Amino acid sequence: MRWGTLSADMTLRIFVEAPLAAGSEFELPPGPARHVQVRRLQPGDALRLFDGRGGEWAASVAAMGRQSVRVRIGAHHPAERELPFAVTLAVGMPANERMDTLVEKATELGVAAIQPLVCARSVLRLAGERAERKREHWQAVAVAASEQSGRTRVPRIAPVLALQRWLQGLDAGAACRLLLRPGDGATPLRESAALAGDCLGLSGPEGGLTADEEAAALQRGFSAVGLGPRVLRADTAPLALLAWLALQHE
Repeated sequence: MRWGTLSADMTLRIFVEAPLAAGSEFELPPGPARHVQVRRLQPGDALRLFDGRGGEWAASVAAMGRQSVRVRIGAHHPAERELPFAVTLAVGMPANERMDTLVEKATELGVAAIQPLVCARSVLRLAGERAERKREHWQAVAVAASEQSGRTRVPRIAPVLALQRWLQGLDAGAACRLLLRPGDGATPLRESAALAGDCLGLSGPEGGLTADEEAAALQRGFSAVGLGPRVLRADTAPLALLAWLALQHE
């Protein structure tokens, strides 16, 4: 797990789950503390902290121990680097390390949440403790990408679910529901009438969604959209959708 990264001005940025307050001091958790030690920061050195609740905090190292780092919290800066709407990606999990890359790049592009799915044609099939370990790993990837990209909020990686179960549990939610469908029979994304407000994008695994799975998604209010004449990989298509949505409002 990676903890913290250097911002553009070379100040170390670290995510902490505890609520932060100006003027307080506290000991960093073991992971972030180790990262500060590896960077060889010394008492008085500056860093930035964020707790995922908005903005970031100026901070400095107050004391260094053998295995502990105490920090002093300074002023809060109300930085806001999020998209003006929430995009959730529901993805048929690609195999190998491709899901790691998808989570990392989606975080950089501003995704609000990622829902990993097991579909009929999924190569990667996770359940039980193994699924939870993977979810925790992907959440750590999202934290590291948020630190690196300057985000002040961390996307939520939801527990792994079977596609049909997830579809059945959807509430009214986002008005914009987009089903990525390669080939003919899908409205070009730029022409979709569904683009409004918060958005939920659904894409399949390496083998794509089955006809029954697509029909079930359409019944739950999704609109089928296409991303052009080329066939994109399972880890590329959702990123292309997210990048297009983000660029419309940057």
